[in-house]
Amino acid sequence: MATLILVRHGRSTANISGVLAGRTPGVALDERGAAQAAALPGRLAGLPLAAVVSSPLQRCLETVRPLVEARPGIETHQDDRISECDYGDWSGRKLSELADEPLMSVVQQHPSAAVFPGGESMRAMQARAVDAVRDWNTRVEAEHGEGAAYLMCSHGDIIKSLVADALGMHLDLFQRIHADPCSVTAIRYTRLRPFVVRLGDTGDLGSLTPRENEAGEKKDSGGAAVVGGGSGAP
Repeated sequence: MATLILVRHGRSTANISGVLAGRTPGVALDERGAAQAAALPGRLAGLPLAAVVSSPLQRCLETVRPLVEARPGIETHQDDRISECDYGDWSGRKLSELADEPLMSVVQQHPSAAVFPGGESMRAMQARAVDAVRDWNTRVEAEHGEGAAYLMCSHGDIIKSLVADALGMHLDLFQRIHADPCSVTAIRYTRLRPFVVRLGDTGDLGSLTPRENEAGEKKDSGGAAVVGGGSGAP
């Protein structure tokens, strides 16, 4: 079956300002995100791609634009099913404010039970994304042959949920997975099982450096995952 190349969008203006963008329109790549997108064609230069499928949100379309321009004639598609989680009333709010919401502990520890007010459940988010991948695997293989590779550009929580599915992990464990902006995750699907062959690859180890708080001290997240995916290395 097909090999799926998952790319998280480059760093956005919402990422750097600590806002949970969700599906808020007009969220673009910042300067660093644009540079990450510009470097993507070079990073994938040796990889034949049958198609590029993107979330319809602006930050994803901006991320794949240099790649599409570098490969004239490549099939390009948009798929709402790999759009960002619908965070409902949480969309556009600061993550620092949301940390005190009672629902946040559910999102962190029992995400399969999390339903965002005015939005969707995390179970529904994963189900639609997995359905999209299954459909595209079948389509790409039928049109381009067994073993073809294609790219999907999506969002942090979507990518984490797809990796969890590929690993046979319950959604309640998906917060243990992380994907930085413009990171590449590859999943090779076969008839019997998927294989995760790359996870969150940026070619840069800067994200492993301990972060500092406002006092200049090394800080510990306490095990909390960044909802929406975070901004990557400083």
